Amino acid sequence: MKKSLLTTVVTVILVMGCFSLSRAHFGVIIPSDDIVEKGDSKTISLDIKFIHPFEGQYMNMEMPKAFGVVLGGQKEDLLKTLQKKEVKKMTTWGAAYQVRRPGNYIFYVEPSPYWEPAEETFIVHYTKVIVNALGLEEGWDEEIGLKTEIVPLTRPYGLWSGNVFQGVVKVDGKPVPFANVEVEYYNEGGKIKPPAEPYITHVVRADQNGVFTYAMPKAGWWGFAALSTADFTLSREGKEYPVEIGAVLWVKTRDMK
Repeated sequence: MKKSLLTTVVTVILVMGCFSLSRAHFGVIIPSDDIVEKGDSKTISLDIKFIHPFEGQYMNMEMPKAFGVVLGGQKEDLLKTLQKKEVKKMTTWGAAYQVRRPGNYIFYVEPSPYWEPAEETFIVHYTKVIVNALGLEEGWDEEIGLKTEIVPLTRPYGLWSGNVFQGVVKVDGKPVPFANVEVEYYNEGGKIKPPAEPYITHVVRADQNGVFTYAMPKAGWWGFAALSTADFTLSREGKEYPVEIGAVLWVKTRDMK
């Protein structure tokens, strides 16, 4: 009787622990600079990975299905520029890109589906980051045609810590009413220690038009992940499983000094 009860408690704890971790997956694209000015290096390095950004826990990331940049409505395929890397014994990716003219460079990645055994679900996070170059600010709110994406309503750079950020969540080009949006801070080096688990992943809900709002309290990179269930399934070992699709957008804030 006691053994059965203990086994049940341990099982529940383990399941809850798996759920806690799995709900905070984030696709990541972090550029070396979010605003390229005249005197800056014109070469941008980009880190691409799949992690729990606050906790610094990595997942293995297979070769992405797509990686590219959109500038002024023109899409450039950058998949062949990816270089395989390893962090904490997990595969990540990196790339370098040369800025050639002014504009808003919208970098994006579509990963290969990630199997999450704890939820018996595949995960695909369509991830974006926007780099402004040489003062031309048109096009930062451009929709680039991903299966799901966050289209910024606030300019996604030049943000102070404490600023409010707004975006609209879309799937197949249409707003998603009352979408859940997870928000995490890229806690590099694990410097920030949360007082309780709910401080790790913040959750906001979009309104009836798919618009969400969040005020970022600290300088650094912030990830927004709007999660939906895909209208398709994927097969594994002869069985069909649901697919979690995430629209992920990264923005940077700086302290006002």
